[in-house]
Amino acid sequence: MLKTMHIFFEASKAAMQAITAHGMRSALTTLGIVIGVGAVITVVAIMEGLSANITSQLDDLGSDMVTLRAYTDPEQEMLGFSNKVSYEDFLLLKSKADNVTDMTATMRAFSLGSSVQYGRSTTQTQIIGTDSSYQNVVHIYPELGRFLSESDDLKRRRVAFIGSSVAKKLKMPPDPTGQFINLSGDWFRVIGVAETRGSLFGFDQDNYIIAPFSTIRSLNGSQATDNIDIMFRPQSDASLTDIKIQMRQILRQKHKLLDDDPDHFEFHSAEKTKKQFASITTSVTLVASGVVSISLLVGGIGIMNIMLVSVTERTKEIGIAKALGATPQFILLQFLIEALILSLFGGVMGLLLGYGLASMVSMMMPGSSSVLVPLWAIGLSFGFTTAIGVIFGLAPAIKAAKLNPVDALRYE
Repeated sequence: MLKTMHIFFEASKAAMQAITAHGMRSALTTLGIVIGVGAVITVVAIMEGLSANITSQLDDLGSDMVTLRAYTDPEQEMLGFSNKVSYEDFLLLKSKADNVTDMTATMRAFSLGSSVQYGRSTTQTQIIGTDSSYQNVVHIYPELGRFLSESDDLKRRRVAFIGSSVAKKLKMPPDPTGQFINLSGDWFRVIGVAETRGSLFGFDQDNYIIAPFSTIRSLNGSQATDNIDIMFRPQSDASLTDIKIQMRQILRQKHKLLDDDPDHFEFHSAEKTKKQFASITTSVTLVASGVVSISLLVGGIGIMNIMLVSVTERTKEIGIAKALGATPQFILLQFLIEALILSLFGGVMGLLLGYGLASMVSMMMPGSSSVLVPLWAIGLSFGFTTAIGVIFGLAPAIKAAKLNPVDALRYE
């Protein structure tokens, strides 16, 4: 055991001396590994940081919030059919669904368009009609003023709760509560401004106006309530699967659907979106990493070529070492360690380069995300560089170990 350790130590010492003796060549040899590892780490770090950033934003929306909306089978759409979820469906579910904490109905204000005006300023936004329960379902809170109340909906008040982006685009006062805005000819009094949420997938989450459901319903006409979205939150200890099953049975029975008929509705949740996004980012990361990993193979070939040249240049040195008692195993181990050190050094430098590049790219991206380098990426990079050092260093090492000492000493 001690003899083996001694041989390994001496071989490592000889390898380090050879590397430092040709510093510039050693640095250029590892360049391919540095670029390859750096590219892999950059791609993985950016994708992981982006994924974590978007996941946290989806968490802010609430992973337990569920939206039920109309769904039309593609075959039915081709025939001109369009399924809808009505306000009566909402009232039915609200009265019969169990284990639901809060439930609300939302609709778009089609008759009001999407244009809003304050003074001489005009902007485009989405106008949503809903009730006071919307605040608890979506977890939206006022920064100024208040949210909609039950009496606003009961009395069909023309009041509006606006997002912070709307207030900025309309150049409203620092506290716009009490001000009046014009929605396609109809005046609404601002009662509150929501807390800023920022953007998600490039979509401005603060560009909206919320008004009482009954008000928007009266302006849209009764036909507008034939297609709404239903949003709800299950109780903390309840099974979302069981709730969906119960709601599905209630709606299928109301719509008189046969066993073979597809549902006229579908459920959406932030959790589902997170899983879909995670699946996409994982696939993109693996494909991109696989593509840039090709440069690692190029770097490995570069190491093999340089090591073969090194064996040729040091033929006489190898002959002297063998004449002094160095065994073929010692020579083999020396060149393998030399290739391995070059690969690992390239891996370390590539890791630092990749993290630096990822940080720079992240800073230049809109809504810059954090840079995360997962342990699996570091382990995979170093595992790959170690394998490259052994595999591509094996051929030169075997060639050096097989040199005949007499022929080596005569080599010019």
